[in-house]
Amino acid sequence: MKARRKTPDIILKDGKPAEVILDIEEYREMLERLEDMEDLMALEKVRKKPLEFKKLDDFLNEYTPKLPSSLAPVMIGELE
Repeated sequence: MKARRKTPDIILKDGKPAEVILDIEEYREMLERLEDMEDLMALEKVRKKPLEFKKLDDFLNEYTPKLPSSLAPVMIGELE
């Protein structure tokens, strides 16, 4: 059985709702649902664009890996 949700507390300012106090778990669940919705909207946008493909040789000719300086090749003269 699912735990019953706490009713949020509504804070009034000048007689109008201004703020809400939520249970932390309910707040986290709400954020998770919002992130899921944003992901779905981004996916829909990507799916509307036509797919573009490149030949492997063309990609490899254009691709230059970016290595961190700690992994970059060292010239032999620099080691001495």
